[in-house]
Amino acid sequence: MQPTFSSSRILLPASRWFIVLSLLVALVLNFLPTAQWPAMPDWVALVLVFWSVRENRYVGMGWGFALGLAMDVADASLLGQHALAYVLAVYGGAALARRILWFPLAQQALHVLPLLVLVQLIQLGARLMAGADFPGFGYLAGPFVGILLWVPLTYVLLLPQYQPVERDANRPI
Repeated sequence: MQPTFSSSRILLPASRWFIVLSLLVALVLNFLPTAQWPAMPDWVALVLVFWSVRENRYVGMGWGFALGLAMDVADASLLGQHALAYVLAVYGGAALARRILWFPLAQQALHVLPLLVLVQLIQLGARLMAGADFPGFGYLAGPFVGILLWVPLTYVLLLPQYQPVERDANRPI
Protein backbone atom coordinates (compact mmCIF):
# COMPACT_ATOMS: atom_id res chain seq x y z
CA MET A 1 0.00 0.00 0.00
CA GLN A 2 1.37 3.42 -0.99
CA PRO A 3 1.77 6.03 1.77
CA THR A 4 -0.34 9.11 1.20
CA PHE A 5 -0.10 12.56 2.69
CA SER A 6 -3.80 13.14 3.15
CA SER A 7 -5.18 15.14 6.02
CA SER A 8 -7.15 12.17 7.35
CA ARG A 9 -3.98 10.54 8.70
CA ILE A 10 -3.18 10.93 12.35
CA LEU A 11 0.06 12.74 13.09
CA LEU A 12 2.36 11.90 15.95
CA PRO A 13 3.32 14.82 18.19
CA ALA A 14 6.21 16.85 16.85
CA SER A 15 9.41 16.15 18.71
CA ARG A 16 11.11 19.21 20.12
CA TRP A 17 14.55 18.20 18.90
CA PHE A 18 13.25 18.02 15.31
CA ILE A 19 11.70 21.49 15.61
CA VAL A 20 14.96 22.91 16.96
CA LEU A 21 16.95 21.08 14.27
CA SER A 22 14.73 22.45 11.49
CA LEU A 23 15.05 25.99 12.85
CA LEU A 24 18.84 25.66 13.01
CA VAL A 25 18.97 24.30 9.46
CA ALA A 26 16.89 27.28 8.31
CA LEU A 27 19.30 29.61 10.12
CA VAL A 28 22.26 27.98 8.38
CA LEU A 29 20.49 28.32 5.01
CA ASN A 30 20.08 32.04 5.72
CA PHE A 31 23.79 32.29 6.54
CA LEU A 32 24.81 30.97 3.11
CA PRO A 33 25.97 33.53 0.54
CA THR A 34 23.09 32.54 -1.72
CA ALA A 35 20.68 34.10 0.78
CA GLN A 36 21.62 37.51 -0.65
CA TRP A 37 20.26 36.64 -4.09
CA PRO A 38 17.10 38.59 -4.94
CA ALA A 39 14.53 35.78 -5.11
CA MET A 40 15.75 33.65 -2.21
CA PRO A 41 13.16 33.17 0.52
CA ASP A 42 13.87 34.00 4.13
CA TRP A 43 14.22 30.42 5.36
CA VAL A 44 14.04 31.33 9.04
CA ALA A 45 10.81 33.29 8.53
CA LEU A 46 9.32 30.45 6.49
CA VAL A 47 10.15 27.74 9.03
CA LEU A 48 9.16 29.95 11.97
CA VAL A 49 5.77 30.63 10.42
CA PHE A 50 5.34 26.93 9.65
CA TRP A 51 6.04 25.84 13.24
CA SER A 52 4.05 28.72 14.73
CA VAL A 53 1.06 27.54 12.72
CA ARG A 54 1.57 23.84 13.41
CA GLU A 55 3.09 23.79 16.92
CA ASN A 56 2.56 27.18 18.54
CA ARG A 57 3.00 25.61 21.98
CA TYR A 58 6.67 24.97 21.23
CA VAL A 59 7.58 27.78 18.85
CA GLY A 60 6.60 31.20 20.07
CA MET A 61 7.73 34.78 19.95
CA GLY A 62 10.82 33.98 22.03
CA TRP A 63 12.15 31.78 19.23
CA GLY A 64 11.38 34.53 16.73
CA PHE A 65 13.24 37.09 18.82
CA ALA A 66 16.29 34.87 19.40
CA LEU A 67 16.60 33.81 15.77
CA GLY A 68 16.00 37.40 14.68
CA LEU A 69 18.86 38.64 16.82
CA ALA A 70 21.07 35.88 15.38
CA MET A 71 20.15 37.03 11.87
CA ASP A 72 20.79 40.67 12.77
CA VAL A 73 24.27 39.81 14.05
CA ALA A 74 25.02 37.56 11.07
CA ASP A 75 23.88 40.15 8.52
CA ALA A 76 25.56 43.00 10.42
CA SER A 77 22.31 44.86 9.95
CA LEU A 78 20.35 47.20 12.16
CA LEU A 79 19.98 45.37 15.46
CA GLY A 80 16.37 44.34 15.94
CA GLN A 81 15.00 44.51 12.40
CA HIS A 82 14.90 40.74 11.90
CA ALA A 83 13.84 40.22 15.51
CA LEU A 84 10.85 42.56 15.17
CA ALA A 85 9.85 41.06 11.83
CA TYR A 86 10.09 37.47 13.08
CA VAL A 87 8.21 38.19 16.31
CA LEU A 88 5.33 39.76 14.37
CA ALA A 89 5.32 36.87 11.87
CA VAL A 90 5.23 34.27 14.65
CA TYR A 91 2.45 36.17 16.39
CA GLY A 92 0.46 36.35 13.14
CA GLY A 93 1.04 32.66 12.44
CA ALA A 94 -0.10 31.65 15.92
CA ALA A 95 -3.12 33.94 15.78
CA LEU A 96 -4.21 32.59 12.39
CA ALA A 97 -3.21 28.96 13.00
CA ARG A 98 -6.69 27.55 13.44
CA ARG A 99 -7.91 29.32 10.32
CA ILE A 100 -4.91 28.39 8.17
CA LEU A 101 -5.05 24.68 9.05
CA TRP A 102 -8.62 24.37 7.75
CA PHE A 103 -7.48 24.91 4.18
CA PRO A 104 -5.60 22.63 1.76
CA LEU A 105 -1.86 23.22 1.42
CA ALA A 106 -2.07 25.46 -1.66
CA GLN A 107 -4.55 27.75 0.05
CA GLN A 108 -2.49 27.67 3.24
CA ALA A 109 0.36 29.10 1.22
CA LEU A 110 -1.85 31.98 0.15
CA HIS A 111 -2.69 32.67 3.79
CA VAL A 112 1.00 32.61 4.71
CA LEU A 113 1.96 35.04 1.92
CA PRO A 114 0.93 38.21 3.83
CA LEU A 115 3.02 37.11 6.82
CA LEU A 116 6.10 36.61 4.65
CA VAL A 117 5.51 39.91 2.86
CA LEU A 118 5.17 41.58 6.27
CA VAL A 119 8.58 40.24 7.27
CA GLN A 120 10.17 41.67 4.13
CA LEU A 121 8.41 45.03 4.45
CA ILE A 122 9.43 45.48 8.10
CA GLN A 123 13.04 44.69 7.27
CA LEU A 124 12.91 47.01 4.26
CA GLY A 125 11.36 49.81 6.31
CA ALA A 126 13.99 49.49 9.02
CA ARG A 127 16.79 49.58 6.45
CA LEU A 128 15.33 52.60 4.67
CA MET A 129 14.87 54.49 7.94
CA ALA A 130 18.51 53.78 8.79
CA GLY A 131 19.57 55.41 5.52
CA ALA A 132 20.15 52.42 3.24
CA ASP A 133 19.30 52.55 -0.45
CA PHE A 134 16.23 50.81 -1.87
CA PRO A 135 17.40 47.34 -2.94
CA GLY A 136 14.94 47.07 -5.84
CA PHE A 137 11.70 45.20 -6.28
CA GLY A 138 13.55 41.88 -6.60
CA TYR A 139 13.90 42.07 -2.81
CA LEU A 140 10.15 41.49 -2.51
CA ALA A 141 10.23 38.33 -4.69
CA GLY A 142 11.39 36.15 -1.77
CA PRO A 143 7.93 35.73 -0.17
CA PHE A 144 6.46 34.54 -3.48
CA VAL A 145 9.19 31.93 -3.83
CA GLY A 146 8.51 31.02 -0.19
CA ILE A 147 4.88 30.23 -0.85
CA LEU A 148 5.89 28.05 -3.79
CA LEU A 149 8.06 26.12 -1.33
CA TRP A 150 5.28 25.86 1.30
CA VAL A 151 3.90 22.53 0.02
CA PRO A 152 7.24 20.66 -0.25
CA LEU A 153 8.39 22.20 3.03
CA THR A 154 5.22 20.94 4.73
CA TYR A 155 5.83 17.41 3.47
CA VAL A 156 9.46 17.46 4.58
CA LEU A 157 8.82 18.91 8.03
CA LEU A 158 5.81 16.67 8.76
CA LEU A 159 7.41 13.47 7.47
CA PRO A 160 8.73 12.29 10.89
CA GLN A 161 5.27 12.72 12.40
CA TYR A 162 3.34 10.38 10.13
CA GLN A 163 2.27 7.08 11.63
CA PRO A 164 2.90 3.92 9.63
CA VAL A 165 0.17 2.95 7.18
CA GLU A 166 0.03 -0.70 8.19
CA ARG A 167 -1.04 -1.51 11.73
CA ASP A 168 0.69 -4.10 13.87
CA ALA A 169 -1.70 -6.10 16.07
CA ASN A 170 0.95 -6.29 18.79
CA ARG A 171 1.32 -2.52 19.06
CA PRO A 172 -1.21 -0.77 21.30
CA ILE A 173 -1.38 2.42 19.23
